[in-house]
Amino acid sequence: MRSVEEQLELITQVAVTPEPVRIAIANALGLMSAEEVQANEPLPGFPQAAIDGYAVRAVDIGGEKGLSARRPAPEAEAEGEEGAAAQEAASASSVERSLPVVGEVPAGSRQPLRLQPKQAVRVYTGAPLPTLADAVLPLEWTDRGRKRVTALRPVRSGDFVRGVGDDIQPGDVAVSSGTVLTPAHIGLLAAVGRSKVLVYPRPRVTIISYGKELVDIDKETGLGQVYDVNSYALAAAAKEAGADVHRVGLVEGEPRRIRETIETHVARSEIVVISGAVGGAGADEIRKVLDQLGDIDTTRVAMHPGSVQGFGVLGESRVPTFLVPSNTVSALVIFEVFVRPLIRLSLGKRVGARRVVRARALNHIESRPGRRGYIRARLMRDAQTADYLVEGLGGAAGAPAHLLAGLSHANAIIRVPEDATDIRPGDVVDVLFITQRN
Repeated sequence: MRSVEEQLELITQVAVTPEPVRIAIANALGLMSAEEVQANEPLPGFPQAAIDGYAVRAVDIGGEKGLSARRPAPEAEAEGEEGAAAQEAASASSVERSLPVVGEVPAGSRQPLRLQPKQAVRVYTGAPLPTLADAVLPLEWTDRGRKRVTALRPVRSGDFVRGVGDDIQPGDVAVSSGTVLTPAHIGLLAAVGRSKVLVYPRPRVTIISYGKELVDIDKETGLGQVYDVNSYALAAAAKEAGADVHRVGLVEGEPRRIRETIETHVARSEIVVISGAVGGAGADEIRKVLDQLGDIDTTRVAMHPGSVQGFGVLGESRVPTFLVPSNTVSALVIFEVFVRPLIRLSLGKRVGARRVVRARALNHIESRPGRRGYIRARLMRDAQTADYLVEGLGGAAGAPAHLLAGLSHANAIIRVPEDATDIRPGDVVDVLFITQRN
């Protein structure tokens, strides 16, 4: 019997990384960049107002010459008694200056405007600064005049101005190769004028079900028949992991036809998952077909549920292929432990496994000796202490481990070590955080 770590090592050794493709940045979120993107132009490309107000020469309203450190926006300044005292002192030390307002520049304006000495121009956030203007007088620091504006406080040269190249200079690296693209990276690519980017695409995962007892959900079940649950559940799990999923559904018919179907889909995939291919006489039949397409090893892994499983490679491209049992809970646990990490690593994630937290058990949980237990659970947090608490939904006395309904109520999986068979209330356990539940 193999350990979980030994099985994971075998799987990661044959991981297939898709060839890079160039796609629109609108579709690149969560993918890993396969190129370094440099800026060709400065950002911003022109001096622009960082706040609504009046473009002025700082010297005309009692300010100082020379670029200063950027001041915080008026609403971000200190509040309370100290802030009020500071503002009062600043106001007391300044002299109110009045300037004529000779124009208005909205954001996006392409009309050049030149500021003369002792003049002001009304500007809006993002608007290009008129020539000779070296500061923006915030609206809140004025009487908001339309024809003439009175400055209640001075500004220094450079205040509330976004200078050319403040964000990015030509030649700066906007996105490095190997970066997993976040919303901020997508915005940065747009800011430097890139509509497309070279990325490693989502791995193509094919989900296949096999079993003479199975029918698709759009048909009526007869005696001894059940719906094909696994292809839908596993396809959803693969999509949630970030894969490009193709759910084939049921394969049936003569062995030659089954082989042709599987062979066709293997050639179009980076990962294949076949449900119902381990355990039972039906599994022996499809195994004979798979043996003609590659090398698949069926074994027992020291875990529960999902001990009996298969893994190997199929086709000329040696595509990683997983065989999982027909029981949906076992299939999903195998997917969580082995398939999901492979998908996440293909996407460029540094860690393929789920986040693990330490939580205090709320109920009694039993686990099989010598096997690592994966017990569906409900993870919570103590409102007073912020400690994690976990309630096992399976593994308790009298709680069947194979029922799908229990898994649907879970937002976490308790990971019980091989040498632990009895978890008592109050014991601290490792918990895989699956998803946030409302």
